[in-house]
Amino acid sequence: MAVYTEVGHDEADALCQRLGLGALTELRGIHSGIENTNYYATTVRGQWVLTLFERLGTEQLPYYLQLMQHLAARGIPVPAPQPGPDGSLVHRVAGKPASVVTRLPGSHRLRPDAAHCAQVGAMLARMHLAGADFPGHQPHLRGLAWWQETVPVVLPYLQAEQATLLREELAFQQALAASPAGQALPSGPIHADLFRDNVMFDDTAGPDTLCGFFDFYFAGTDTWLFDVAVCLNDWCSDAHSGELIEHRASAFMRAYESERALTHGEVRALPALMRAAALRFWISRLWDWHLPRSAALLSPKDPAFFERVLRHRLQNPWHPPR
Repeated sequence: MAVYTEVGHDEADALCQRLGLGALTELRGIHSGIENTNYYATTVRGQWVLTLFERLGTEQLPYYLQLMQHLAARGIPVPAPQPGPDGSLVHRVAGKPASVVTRLPGSHRLRPDAAHCAQVGAMLARMHLAGADFPGHQPHLRGLAWWQETVPVVLPYLQAEQATLLREELAFQQALAASPAGQALPSGPIHADLFRDNVMFDDTAGPDTLCGFFDFYFAGTDTWLFDVAVCLNDWCSDAHSGELIEHRASAFMRAYESERALTHGEVRALPALMRAAALRFWISRLWDWHLPRSAALLSPKDPAFFERVLRHRLQNPWHPPR
């Protein structure tokens, strides 16, 4: 989330009123993230998030927005897309496709403990089960095919040892995905980017409680285990060294499996998928770091962290306690 496209107050107000959300009282750019243009929009009826999609086309957007509708209808706390008078969830602002969704309450927990990790694990499993009958299908756009396209673009910026690691890991993941074991992994809609800054918690009513998953604009159809691996690499890892914090990881997995038990094949594949998740974000951060786009508010993230994560996962493969 950054600001690539400036949106005027009057244009945003016209959209909010057309959607029946009331008059706009405040419009404020969101500085975190790097993919889309995002604003907090406050109206007389509530608080919303206005997103302008900088890379995604109108043919891709219904999948994300309809998935969010589907999950919300099944009790998963996600932002609710606001339809226009014709029922469409995709709007047009400043010449770009756009959406307006409810703004979730709460705040991020950037220094989570095992209890936070457990809540994320349980809700992720519920989300996977709730999405199992979602009729839409769209490839995971930052999945293996994108890695294969992007690695040659970023390789010239790497030192020889880094380039070797990147090539070898990509080859490993290609072989895994093509293998019978990889093909047999259970799949469905995944979030694919469920980092600490895409989850909200709230403690105003007592214990710190998870109150929302958001930013589904990397979602796609892929193995559920990839979502699990993304969370383990972020929620359950040291924020500096990338080392796995095992008591957090164990809490996350116990909670996940209390809602959806992993298959035997998933248990065996989890260390490899943790490598895959580290590879994906190393590639994307290399791309953003070395080939940045201009934006009014933009802070590319250092790719070195996920290089460290990948090296740790190679040296110390981890299986959940059984």
